[in-house]
Amino acid sequence: MKVVCIGGGPAGLYFGLLMKQLNADHEVTVVERNRPYDTFGWGVVFSDATMETMRVWDRATADRIESAFNHWDDIELRFKGRVLRSGGHGFVGIGRKKLLNILQARCEEVGVRLEFDREVASELEFPDADLIVAADGISSKIRGRHRDVFAPDLVTRPNRYIWLGTEKLYDAFTFDFVETEHGWLQAHIYKFDDNTSTFIVEAPENVWRAHGLDQATPDESVAFCERVFADNLRGAKLMTNSRHLPGSGWQNFQRVKCERWWLHNGNSHVVLMGDAVHTAHFAIGSGTKLALEDAIELVRQLGEHGDTPADLPDVLTHYQEIRSIDALRLQNAAWNAMEWFEVCGERYCDQLEPEQFMYSMLTRSQRISHENLRLRDKTWLENYERWFDARAGMARSAEEPSVPPMFTPYTVRSVTLKNRVIVSPMAQYSAVDGVPGDFHLVHLGARAQGGAGLVFAEMTCVSATGRITPGCPGLYTDEQQRAWQRIADWVHANTDAKIGMQLGHSGAKGSTRRMWDGIDQPLTADDDEPNWPLISASPQQYLDGQSQWSRAMTRADMDGVTAQFVAATHRAAEAGFDWLELHCAHGYLLSSFISPLTNRRTDEYGGSLPNRLRYPLEVFAAVRAAWPAELPMSVRISAHDWAEGGITPVDAVEIARWFKQAGADLIDCSSGQVTKLEQPTFGRMWQTPFADRVRQEAGIATIAVGAISEADHVNSIVAAGRADLCAIARPHLANPSWTLTEAARIGYTEIGWPKQYSAGKRQFEANIQRQQAAAAAKG
Repeated sequence: MKVVCIGGGPAGLYFGLLMKQLNADHEVTVVERNRPYDTFGWGVVFSDATMETMRVWDRATADRIESAFNHWDDIELRFKGRVLRSGGHGFVGIGRKKLLNILQARCEEVGVRLEFDREVASELEFPDADLIVAADGISSKIRGRHRDVFAPDLVTRPNRYIWLGTEKLYDAFTFDFVETEHGWLQAHIYKFDDNTSTFIVEAPENVWRAHGLDQATPDESVAFCERVFADNLRGAKLMTNSRHLPGSGWQNFQRVKCERWWLHNGNSHVVLMGDAVHTAHFAIGSGTKLALEDAIELVRQLGEHGDTPADLPDVLTHYQEIRSIDALRLQNAAWNAMEWFEVCGERYCDQLEPEQFMYSMLTRSQRISHENLRLRDKTWLENYERWFDARAGMARSAEEPSVPPMFTPYTVRSVTLKNRVIVSPMAQYSAVDGVPGDFHLVHLGARAQGGAGLVFAEMTCVSATGRITPGCPGLYTDEQQRAWQRIADWVHANTDAKIGMQLGHSGAKGSTRRMWDGIDQPLTADDDEPNWPLISASPQQYLDGQSQWSRAMTRADMDGVTAQFVAATHRAAEAGFDWLELHCAHGYLLSSFISPLTNRRTDEYGGSLPNRLRYPLEVFAAVRAAWPAELPMSVRISAHDWAEGGITPVDAVEIARWFKQAGADLIDCSSGQVTKLEQPTFGRMWQTPFADRVRQEAGIATIAVGAISEADHVNSIVAAGRADLCAIARPHLANPSWTLTEAARIGYTEIGWPKQYSAGKRQFEANIQRQQAAAAAKG
């Protein structure tokens, strides 16, 4: 088979090398625009795991790279006059030129033909090639020629960076953050050979422009960076080899992600590889890793499914199916890391102390979790936990083990939660005439015994017509109040958990069937209750063509509903609840005022965000005044409508600021369910970024929600300061004792169990330890 690799970077060279070794009869050519043994760039970095894979596929190349690379385990942070270190991270650094020279030499040894100084504009220049590998970089001409087929998604990111070098040598992967008169800049630094280190300087666009760097020459940019990082450089000079770039040498990172990776042009099969098909931000240093692993996977598929021209359609199909998933996983991690660096000056540098800033930085990609940090550097993590414990009021002696962050107490006003876990409000649709019964007592009581610090009752409605379904509970009659008091009293008498009440009004999403009878479907004549009239900010149908129409609230309606909220608040206090949450999310009544998708009013309650917040803030103020001053109050918001024209995370920060000013203690950051047109992006901890942003930018404590399902998630979120509390929903439905189970799973045995169950505690913890030991022994 005749194979041509367009582009002599890591992807093209390594694929050519492996392809020739797969079958020496293949005619393999690598075409490169630059001269022989010439390249731009400084160092590249990839992980120990990538090196292990390379050893399996081509030991000779791996040995040469290993003899030339610099390996380090430590990450060092320079921040606010402090230097902090964490070990066990396992990186490999090598000069880009050295890496390519090794690959070029190996290609020549095995018989790959190298053609230099040739610019390729089209794959049609090789009409007799069976397979063309377009590894021609981020600005791929081949991808550009077939944009309609490859369907690239190209995103230019806002930060500016300049890729420099220095002869000062560093013994750790170093991050240096410096505050200037115009804002924060950061440097990513690592040694890649015996004489040189990479020194990448990154700046937000506004900071970059404020310093006049948009008008600077390359030499002026280098001099500027030397001044900013003078304390680090200690007289060492910075060097540039980017004078071939236009302007000042500063660039914007471009994210590339293609929908399709290959095509058949009638003569040849063409496949994209490396930066031509996907890019990963230098914040986790994985561009080279992606390129090398692309080459390995394509050769693997050729070896398994056949390496003849007839086999190529199946081979390339399997290749894309497998690599697109792996690449997307790494791209998502790189995206998280990239976004962290883009916003750190605004969101973290001023707000966080060095210890927590370092933790946040280490876990920025969400690939490294709390327990993973323990595996990497147990001493560092335990010292950090001690720092966090002390901040939470749990000073520990040197002889005592540190406490995982999720099990530290949290105090708001007069209420102290024993840990950071909340049982989310979850609709059960099991009340009769709004009265919670034995089911609710058992349901909430079991979860209060299960180890969480706070157990929330489901959204409880302030009137009969404010219910979502006939099975939803209320707090507008004496009987309902007595039933709730029975539950609150039981929780207080039998557990050390606190219990919270979430008050809400269904608005346009009311008068529907119970979940198991058809969620969001309107009541019909066959149901046990008739439809009731609906109100909301503006007339709407939640389900177009199906739901009952709501009518717009009048001023009299507003006054009446506010009075209902106040009355329910008094009842909640009298029933003995410890915590109150106002539900302003998910398209319910108060949410319908906040979102522009559901508020189309033209009076003082519509239009701008401050106007749309006017009525929810009126309700909040009235409820806060009615709720005991010594007890905490939170507000649940939809931080993102996930639909064009709706609420965005930028709006969520402003919403949080308004509620903070009105007296809210925490913001419960959920999202969505405002419109059926929403297109959310799901994933683990998928809503935590909203809590993180609101907490740092609005300066108010937050509750994170959404696919938080492990102790590792809670520990990572709380320890990094992304939220103060974590609300766990579905895992608590599956396991009322989720918190106790997770404590045992991570080896935290100090947590108390109900005294009636104490006989099972030690056995359960021992069984967990045995299971983990057996799993570890299996490898």
